[in-house]
Amino acid sequence: MKPANLVEMVWRTAEKNSQKNGFLVKVAGEYKGITYRDFWIQVSQTAAGLAHYGVGFGDHVAILSDNNPYWAISDIAIMSLGAVSVPIHSTLPSDQISYILSNADCKFLFVENQKQLQKILANSTLDKLIIFYPGDSLAEKKEDMLTMEQLMSAGEKHPLFNWEDEFQAITRDDLATIIHTSGTTGYPKGAMLTHGNILSNVEGVQFWVLEARPDDIMLSHLPLSHIFERMAGQFFPLSVGATIAYAENIDTVQQNLLEVQPTILVSVPLLFEKVYAQAQKMVESGTPIRRKIFDWALKVGNTRYKYYLSSATDVMVRKSELPKEFRRKWKIADKLVYQKVKKQLGGRIRGFISGGGALNPEIGKFFWSVDLPVLEGYGLTETSPVICVNPFSRTKVGTVGKPLPNLDVHISDDGEVLVKGPSIMKGYYHDEEATKEHFENGWFKTGDIGEFDEDGFLRIVDRKKRIIVLTSGINVAPQPVENALHQSIYIENAVLVGQNQKYVIVLLTLNYENLKSWCKRKGIRGSVNELVTNKKVQELITREVKSNTHKFARYEQPKKLIIVTKEWTVEGGEMTQSLKVRFKEIEEKYKEVIEQMYEEEAYAEIEVAANEVAVGLSLPKSKGD
Repeated sequence: MKPANLVEMVWRTAEKNSQKNGFLVKVAGEYKGITYRDFWIQVSQTAAGLAHYGVGFGDHVAILSDNNPYWAISDIAIMSLGAVSVPIHSTLPSDQISYILSNADCKFLFVENQKQLQKILANSTLDKLIIFYPGDSLAEKKEDMLTMEQLMSAGEKHPLFNWEDEFQAITRDDLATIIHTSGTTGYPKGAMLTHGNILSNVEGVQFWVLEARPDDIMLSHLPLSHIFERMAGQFFPLSVGATIAYAENIDTVQQNLLEVQPTILVSVPLLFEKVYAQAQKMVESGTPIRRKIFDWALKVGNTRYKYYLSSATDVMVRKSELPKEFRRKWKIADKLVYQKVKKQLGGRIRGFISGGGALNPEIGKFFWSVDLPVLEGYGLTETSPVICVNPFSRTKVGTVGKPLPNLDVHISDDGEVLVKGPSIMKGYYHDEEATKEHFENGWFKTGDIGEFDEDGFLRIVDRKKRIIVLTSGINVAPQPVENALHQSIYIENAVLVGQNQKYVIVLLTLNYENLKSWCKRKGIRGSVNELVTNKKVQELITREVKSNTHKFARYEQPKKLIIVTKEWTVEGGEMTQSLKVRFKEIEEKYKEVIEQMYEEEAYAEIEVAANEVAVGLSLPKSKGD
């Protein structure tokens, strides 16, 4: 029988796997295990503590923290009382945090540490604060503050009677969480997701994609405040008794991969782009013979990829079914190249799941070619989140896969992806108008433009509202061009602009680690600003833009480019918490530079704005321009 709610699902797992490590967390330089039994005891004590201080069915409790075991403990404890968990991105500034707390009617808040505490000390709407890691002393102690230890101690002294009976009475229709969308403009909207919404997504993914196993280890490094990580990196492994290891932070993922040696990694395109760039950098710095071996191994991998993914077959070809002569080549390539790449990722990965944005198809093919399957998917906060994903047994790189078996997906007359099914949110909290705007005849409107291929695999073409219309009347979908530019190891981010202009131009941030390595080999030295104004560097970036966009129609190819020297970050407002570019923020921030680029026939001066240097370049004209 299927569990009635998320808490019951985790309880069943904890009962079945009580002595097994459910979590790994780094303490004093070493990963330590937390068994499912100990985890569940802490959940029960936290739930009892919350109830003791007045939290009950329907109350809203927020969590402001980076990933750690207390995040999962508090999340499940909140929901076990029939209360609603409200995650908040740890990178948000205090004013946005206050907006979410107010919008979601939160009275209780779990906060990670003193750094996060400082953001909400002025908030007077909260009844109680619970601090995960208070440190040696609190900068400001208030009566409404408790440490996590104090909360659990209260729960131990005042245990809940009939707790298991009570949480088993929670239904799939009951509200589990309110997650605020990290949109590119305006205030965030609180998507209301039920227990059934998330459960149905876990069940659909487990059936359709990469079946999670009790012996799997997952490295959790994306924010748990985002539904993608919450579903795929928390509830997905907890549904089967797998182990969740927490990365220390985003900068230590490479080291933590080597320490934890995960079997499955859920991530975003940015990580795969970095691994790809690192591999390309390694090849570039190698000897000619090493480069030849690497290229040969990639060709072998590409051939095997075609065996696996040929549209003529519906079942993935196993190694034993490959031609004997080819199997010999593949084993040599595996020993010389593939195993070395795998070793840098811990050595035990059997599959990646990529979401949160479009993965460049060339990068996807690279991973498949080195025997590291990447299963790209697609979804939204409002859909809990997965709508489509490539199954392990039948994958098409360059698509986001097929709809989950418990969802219906339809393409409207104007190309928008519409979806129905049990994982679709109830609506936006306190926003009936926005809810009505996103539903039509029972279908949820994703706002994405997509198309199905002949085999029923979905491709996302672009955002419905992000189409560039040139003065010629021609429409340009920016995303495919931007994805192509992300293939360059020297380009970190690319944003195409050109609404109501004759042609498109592109704003770029660069991968300065790779650029500095190239400059060192060329004998070029200097600061970042000096590098991007160096003629040879500008010629390099120009070549990269031209070579990666030459396959597009001429009107889709950028005629000029702007190099931005300042990194785009969540804190700076250029990126969302799920590491997507805020396009309208970028266009507004660099409005003057963009306008000057269009006003001048040629542009090679340095524009200084807000202590940032933006270098504009005109690309060489192609025939027919």
